[in-house]
Amino acid sequence: MTSPTRDNPSAAKRARILAVTSGKGGVGKTFVSANLAAALSKRGLRVLVLDADLGLANIDVVLNLYPKVTLHDVFTGKAQLDDAILPAPGGFSVLLAGSGLVEYSRLTPEVRNDLLGIIDSVAPRFDCILLDTGAGISDVVLFAVSLADEVIVVATPEPTSLTDAYATIKVLAAQQARTQLHLIINQVSRVGDGKGVTQQLQQVLNRFVQTQSGQPPQLLPAGDVPLDSSVREAVQKRQLLLEHHPGSPASQAITAIAAKLAPHA
Repeated sequence: MTSPTRDNPSAAKRARILAVTSGKGGVGKTFVSANLAAALSKRGLRVLVLDADLGLANIDVVLNLYPKVTLHDVFTGKAQLDDAILPAPGGFSVLLAGSGLVEYSRLTPEVRNDLLGIIDSVAPRFDCILLDTGAGISDVVLFAVSLADEVIVVATPEPTSLTDAYATIKVLAAQQARTQLHLIINQVSRVGDGKGVTQQLQQVLNRFVQTQSGQPPQLLPAGDVPLDSSVREAVQKRQLLLEHHPGSPASQAITAIAAKLAPHA
């Protein structure tokens, strides 16, 4: 399925939609989404983070928010969409999902239509929308990713993370004809490690994965985020890293990633 903005001539006034996804959990995807949103906001963009991990939402934990209204309330008609769009630390907005809701564990026609309706409603209001998807390749995750103009895959240098990132990219290339994907390598031990990891992953894609054009999907290195004790501290305190440790190595890395992605946003 194509994005609702990619083939729409009137899409110039709509937000650029970026899906932030990963092959497995625990790689810092939601941490990256939240802090990347803050970094993009600092560049003057109107940014919305939509928690597209509908059944296992946790971006509210990262941002220390206690929402009274969630996407679930909007979907069920208990609340209006505007009531669910909340200001977040860092100058961006969030649309939070519920947690532990089994009805969002699979892609029903209702879930599909609800997500499409939400995207159509919020896209004209923002410059950039980050879809913080679930991990893996479930039908709900893949549908959320299909709504995006561009995809950001977050991985760590760990072999299991890279194996799952490869599987995710392979599915996106086959099912959504994705020819380019941004790659963020999180938790690198040394500056430049992510470049080598990206090259290795690209070599595997070159050998075993082809898009509909007959060419392998291309990885666009968005940047590396180093191991940084400030990250653990910020996560434990439920704080945005860019707000409370703006000079830390990880903050600087995410700021640089935002600068690279902003022209596309």
